[in-house]
Order: sequence, then structure tokens, then C-alpha cells
Amino acid sequence: MNTKPTFLGHHHPLLCCMIQTNDPEDAIVTVRNAAYDGCDAYGFQYCKIDPKFRTQEKIQRVFRYMEDKPIYVTNYRTGFNKGVQTDEELGEGLVQLASWGATLCDVMGDLYAPHPLELTEDAAAIDKQRRLIDRIHEAGGEVLMSSHVLKYTPAEEVLRIAHEQVRRGADVVKIVTAANSTEEELENLRITHLLAKELETPFLFLSGGSHNKLHRTIGPMLGCCMYLCVQQYDRLATKSQPILRSVRQILNNFDYKPERKL
Repeated sequence: MNTKPTFLGHHHPLLCCMIQTNDPEDAIVTVRNAAYDGCDAYGFQYCKIDPKFRTQEKIQRVFRYMEDKPIYVTNYRTGFNKGVQTDEELGEGLVQLASWGATLCDVMGDLYAPHPLELTEDAAAIDKQRRLIDRIHEAGGEVLMSSHVLKYTPAEEVLRIAHEQVRRGADVVKIVTAANSTEEELENLRITHLLAKELETPFLFLSGGSHNKLHRTIGPMLGCCMYLCVQQYDRLATKSQPILRSVRQILNNFDYKPERKL
């Protein structure tokens, strides 16, 4: 029986503190500070950890400090993995992280066959993704599939990507597009509402680009399953992600409770 904390079935968006650092001991510092700032979950970007620290003992030490909160992990082609780890090795790393205690494993939508929209159409790669997802589930993990499109994308295409991720077995959908005008950002808010209406699966829909703050602040109120936040801004932090304590203050003082199906 899987007794891990879960990212599924919540009736409010989780405040997930993303952690990007080279050293597990620095990660623990962020974990402790984020707990006092009111986080609900942690995001641990394994791809940013120096390989010399990637041992079961050191990673599980970080996870223990996260206590009873669910843990989201990424193992992207970036950071220390860039040009070194094959896609097969990245997938194996996710299975290992699930067995070490991670909850939600981020499977890139173009794993095993890189694609500009980060959603491969290669049948053999899709089959390997499905088998990887089965293995992560067997290891006690949940699966988020991500597509970092990183450009403004019309609603029909966003919905197509979302349904395709679900078809491959994702427990959580993640799509990152962009907005570079007020009109595009407002349209992304409308698309968030469409995703909430159409999907039974929890989803995370985010904007990059010059106009992303409104979407990242209001999106979870319209149906996204979590906020991706940072405890503070440093050299490695994603600057488009809001500060955890500021989002906590917004949620504590904003009387808006939409119907949710998570």
C-alpha cells in the first residue's frame, strides 16, 4: 500500500516551493525556510544537483527534511545533465527518485525523441514513455508529463497537448507556453478555464514571456492544481515563479473559492 503524501485529490491549489541548487545541504536550508513560509509541497530539481552528491543517502536526507509534504521531482536535459545524460538515463533516474521517496515524477513529453513542442509523435518513444510511467507507478510514484512549448499557443493546441498527455498515462498535465502581451496573457487565463472544464486530470498551465505574472498568480484560482513558487530569488531560481510567502498572503486574503475537480 502506497502511504506517500500525494499531489492528487486536493480541493485547493498546493503551494509548491521549487528548489534549484547544486548542493543537497543548501536544499535543506531552503526546505526549512519554505516550511516556515507556509509551503504545501516541494519541487526538487534533481537535474541541478551536482552528480557527486547524487547518492541515495544524500538525496533521502533532503527528502526527510520535507517531512509529510509531497515531493515533485524533475530530471530534465538541463543543468548537470546537459550533454551528459541520455534520455534513457534520465528516465531511470526518475524511477530511482520514486523508489527513494519522491512523489510526483516529471516525464518530459518528448522523452526518448526530442521535439520542438516537447511532445514527441514518435510511436516507439511514446511506447517507451508509457512503460516508464508504469515503472514509476510500480515504484510508488505519481507522474506529471510536461511540455515546455515556451511560445504563445492557441487554445485548441493547448487542449490537444493536454489530452495527449493524459492518453499516455499522466496523472498530472503540465504545459508551459508564453504571453508577450496583455491580450495573450488574458487569453491564457481563458485557456486555463477551458482546461478546468474539459479535463478530469489535474493540470498545471503556466506562462513564460514578458506577461506572465497575472497568469501565475490567478491561474491556480481558475483550476491549476498548484503554484510553482520560490522561497527567495537567487542565481538559479526561476524568476517568473512568485515568492512563496507573497502567494500565501494572497491566498489568505483573497476571498475567491471556485469549484474545483482535482
